[in-house]
Amino acid sequence: MPNGSLDQHLFGGPGKPSLSWERRYNVITGVASALHYLHDEYDQRVVHRDLKASNIMLDSNFNARLGDFGLARALETDKTSYAEIELGGVPGTLGYIAPECFHTGKATRESDVFGFGAVVLEVVCGRRPRCDIAGFKFLSDWVWKLHQEDRILDSVDPRLGDYVPEDAQRMLLLGLACSHPIPVERPTTQAMVQIVSRAVAPPVVPPFKPAFVWPSGPVEEQGDAGTSSRLTTSSAVTSSHHASSTERAPQCLSREGHVGPGDASSSNV
Repeated sequence: MPNGSLDQHLFGGPGKPSLSWERRYNVITGVASALHYLHDEYDQRVVHRDLKASNIMLDSNFNARLGDFGLARALETDKTSYAEIELGGVPGTLGYIAPECFHTGKATRESDVFGFGAVVLEVVCGRRPRCDIAGFKFLSDWVWKLHQEDRILDSVDPRLGDYVPEDAQRMLLLGLACSHPIPVERPTTQAMVQIVSRAVAPPVVPPFKPAFVWPSGPVEEQGDAGTSSRLTTSSAVTSSHHASSTERAPQCLSREGHVGPGDASSSNV
């Protein structure tokens, strides 16, 4: 891609000019649209499984394109539960992986939405999802604390200069909503697209970050009716994050629906 990855523009060092607010907002909009396409419009229904800034490529006009479909899997249309897609060792990148994946070992649309939330906060705040800041180890925890104190805009990347406060707050609230520890509470990709396009109000986010509760039974998900996964929960609460890498699938996917072999590091969606 002509302009490389989003990660390079956010963290490329002094030689890389910071992305403007308009470009950052457009990147978030593009990724939301691409993820909605993968989950609900592409005929094979795909979970990306490794959504992060280094896998978001920017074209000559700084439009976002999802790349690296090495971990992606098609959701099997003859199964009623999307939770049947095995993760096989929780692949992905620490900070972008949904907490329930460490229990279930399975990828869902909700786990992709969690990764999207991490990217949204990363883009608006100019910080990586896993970072040491104000005593917190994860960016979402810090932003949630500022939200609790009614200071959420204090998390905006200071390199930005001019930005639209209302839109920044909208994106930060969306990032937190997608980062909700409980999968059923995360927005759908359709809701994400409506929020970033300003068609609906920003999501309502609780001032205190809810604790993640380990499921005591299998994840049950209702697919096409637009409802999210349902968890049977236990009383054991945790906030730990761990990750490992596994095999990569020899497939790539483009917006046009072409699937083929090889490295998909610059695949478009």
